[in-house]
Amino acid sequence: MGVRPKAVGLVLILLMFSWVGMAAAQTKMENVKAESYVLMDGDSGNILAGYNENKRLAPASMTKLMTLILGVEALEQGKADLQDKVVTSENAWKMGGSQIYLEPGEMMSYEEMMIAIAAGSANDACVAIAEHLEGTHQNFVDKMNDKVKDLGLENTHFVNSYGLPAEGHFTSAFDMAVIARYALAHPRVQEYTSIKEYDLRQGKFKLYNTNKLLWWYQGTDGFKTGWTNEAKYCLTSTVKRDGLRLICVVMASPEVRGHFRDSMELYNYGFAKYAYKSFFTRDSVCGAVKVGKGEEETVEAVVAEDAGSIYLKGEKDNLSHSKELISYINAPVKKGQKLGEIQILKEGNLQKKIDIVSAQDVARGGFIKEIMKVFAETFLL
Repeated sequence: MGVRPKAVGLVLILLMFSWVGMAAAQTKMENVKAESYVLMDGDSGNILAGYNENKRLAPASMTKLMTLILGVEALEQGKADLQDKVVTSENAWKMGGSQIYLEPGEMMSYEEMMIAIAAGSANDACVAIAEHLEGTHQNFVDKMNDKVKDLGLENTHFVNSYGLPAEGHFTSAFDMAVIARYALAHPRVQEYTSIKEYDLRQGKFKLYNTNKLLWWYQGTDGFKTGWTNEAKYCLTSTVKRDGLRLICVVMASPEVRGHFRDSMELYNYGFAKYAYKSFFTRDSVCGAVKVGKGEEETVEAVVAEDAGSIYLKGEKDNLSHSKELISYINAPVKKGQKLGEIQILKEGNLQKKIDIVSAQDVARGGFIKEIMKVFAETFLL
């Protein structure tokens, strides 16, 4: 059977529009000199601007963002404690590049090692943390690559925890943006990477954060720079202004401080074109639910996370929301238990859902309390 001419024409038209769309997405911004970049909406994960975003490139010390994520997750999972004494091995002591000059056998708290990685970009501290958590540096790197798989990243593979050049050690601007967005779910990563200065060893060793956007660009609160001869100048960062959270990754910027200039250029573009409309902030009360058979009569319903959406400036009125909340629930009720949801709509179309949850536990009431409740409802109302 032959292919009908109309069908061929339709396919060609679709392919043409597809190609035009891809070409537009790949049009490099005039003043951005980085070889690859991404500007991402931190809320939705949508790409607002990108060029060569899937190209595999050397990440240099941006690698340490994944090291920090695993280090913070170990704290959250109870596998490590902030006051753990981390002992420096000879392997950690041998590290070159940026470092805090750990000596073999030197002990430092887990938290200070993490701060040294985040603010001081310390390669030796990366190895010390890796060995503390997984026994060997290679075991830790294997965990890094396991996380890469968990996040579904297709253009990332780590060979070490610190980012010095190595064969097969690469990532892409898009993958780094995804890693950065994942890091936002772990506030301690932001806390550490936003430290501008830190006194280590009782003030004998001063750390200065290499991410100059913390000083130069309002709203910057993370993450990590990178530089080697191979990688050139790189930066994975995040900025929040008026509720709008953006993530920017620039890779292989050719000039000194070019990664900062390129990032600011992309952020200026993002904040000029887009804004954020908030309907409810995280943990804000948006109703109450009646509780049956409980120690309390009602439980407050709060928003599990910020409920809002990015929008192109001038299109704010296209956004709306709806709220669905159950009216009754039997005890026991657990804090964080889902009680409903908020739906964010754009021109009536669903954009996302945010859970409404219980603000506190409500235990099941005892027999005497139930009798008194029935008595009150029968004779006192």
